[in-house]
Amino acid sequence: MSSHRQAERPITILMVEDNPGDVRLTIEALKENAIDHALYVAKDGIEALAFLRHEGAFANAPQPDLILLDINLPRKNGLEVLEVIKTDPASKHIPVVVLTTSSSEDDIRRAYDRHANCYITKPIDVWEFFDVVKSIKEFWQRIAQLPPSGNETLITG
Repeated sequence: MSSHRQAERPITILMVEDNPGDVRLTIEALKENAIDHALYVAKDGIEALAFLRHEGAFANAPQPDLILLDINLPRKNGLEVLEVIKTDPASKHIPVVVLTTSSSEDDIRRAYDRHANCYITKPIDVWEFFDVVKSIKEFWQRIAQLPPSGNETLITG
């Protein structure tokens, strides 16, 4: 059996979320589920794009393996951010999980139209939220093959 790249190193997650309570819950859920990770948080869409483009304070930011993206963000909403991510050759391969309170059919359709990899409505209950984070971890860290990060050197023969 071949080993998965994800099992060899922590998964790097960029969470784009303006609600400090949801950030804290996600941090706790990641700890609770023993996810080997490095979590970075952008509090709005402008900051998320600066992180991905390595601009300003984010010059040395790693390329994330996975992005957790809220839709309702200040300065640049999540759907606008998603569109930029998925049209930029440098980031379009990064899986984006939309994790938001909106269950609007229009928001869901618009997210998938912009090539979201997954759309999840945040549960109200804390333990359900922990289960959602565990499911994300199970799928993206153990089941799915993530693309190699830009930080890895490819060896060709």
